[in-house]
Amino acid sequence: MKPAAFDYFRPSSLEQALLQLAACGAGAKVIAGGQSLGPMLNMRLAMPSALIDLNDLTEHAYIRDRGASLSIGALTRHEQIAESWLVQARCPLLAQAAKTIGHYAIRQRGTLGGSLAHADPAAQLPLIAMTLGAEIEMANPRGSRRLPASEFFLSVMSTALAADEIIHCVHFPTAHANEGSAFQSFSRRHGDYAIVAVATTVLLDQGRVLRVRLGLSGVDSTPAVCDAMVRPYLGAVGSAAWAADLATAVGAAVAPEDDARMPALYRKELTKKLVEQALLHALDRAKG
Repeated sequence: MKPAAFDYFRPSSLEQALLQLAACGAGAKVIAGGQSLGPMLNMRLAMPSALIDLNDLTEHAYIRDRGASLSIGALTRHEQIAESWLVQARCPLLAQAAKTIGHYAIRQRGTLGGSLAHADPAAQLPLIAMTLGAEIEMANPRGSRRLPASEFFLSVMSTALAADEIIHCVHFPTAHANEGSAFQSFSRRHGDYAIVAVATTVLLDQGRVLRVRLGLSGVDSTPAVCDAMVRPYLGAVGSAAWAADLATAVGAAVAPEDDARMPALYRKELTKKLVEQALLHALDRAKG
C-alpha cells in the first residue's frame, strides 16, 4: 500500500517550519527520520494533509554539555547519541539505551525528537527521558516552552505537544561521579520493541545507596517511574541481596494488562528478573 496524497514542504529553518505548520493546521505532520511515521503513512494509519520535512534543519542535530545537563537537538540521530563520547561519559544510560534501538539503518535515520513525539510506550528514548526526569523543550510561533517528561507523555502515542509545536531540544541530567547505570530489555527478536525494558541509575556513597532512578516500559500505557517503590531501599548497602529484594518488590507491585499473547504474570516475572539484572550492573559500575 502507498500513502494517501499530501502536500509536501521542506523548510530551511525552524521559523519557516513553524509558520508552515501553523498555516497547514491540525492535519499536518512533521517528519524527520521517518522510521515510525513512514510505515504508518504506507499503511494509511496516518493520512496527513501535509508533510513538513525537517531534514534540512541540520543545525538542530547537536549534543552540548551544559554542566548539570546535556542539551541534545531534536534532529540528532540515534546513532549519534549512541556513539557520542560526551553522552557515554556524561549521561551513559542514554547511550546504553540508544545502542539497542532497532537495527543499524534505523539508528542512522531515526531522531531523538521523532521518537519522543511518537511516544511509543515500548520505545527506548521515552523510557530514558522519564527515568532521568529529562525536560523537553518545544518551539512554537510564540516562542518556546519546557515540560518535564512526566508531563509530556500522556498515554499510548499521546503527548502534550500542541498542533503548532515542534520539539526543539531535550535536556538530560548528567550522571554523578559515583553513579552507575544500566539498561536491560527483552524482546522476541533482535531489533524488535521490548516486551519489558528496565532503565536504572544507582548513586553510592561509601557503599550505601543514596539514590535510585528506576524506569520500566511494557507494564503501562506510558513508561513507569518507580520512585515510591525504591524509597524504602535507600540508605542500605548496595549488594546482590539488596538488588534481589528491590526487584522482588517491583515485580510484585507492577500490574500490566493481561492478554492472550502475553499473560500479565509473564510480564511481572520478566520485570523482576530484568530489574535485578539492571540493578546489579548499575551497582558494579558505580564508584561510591
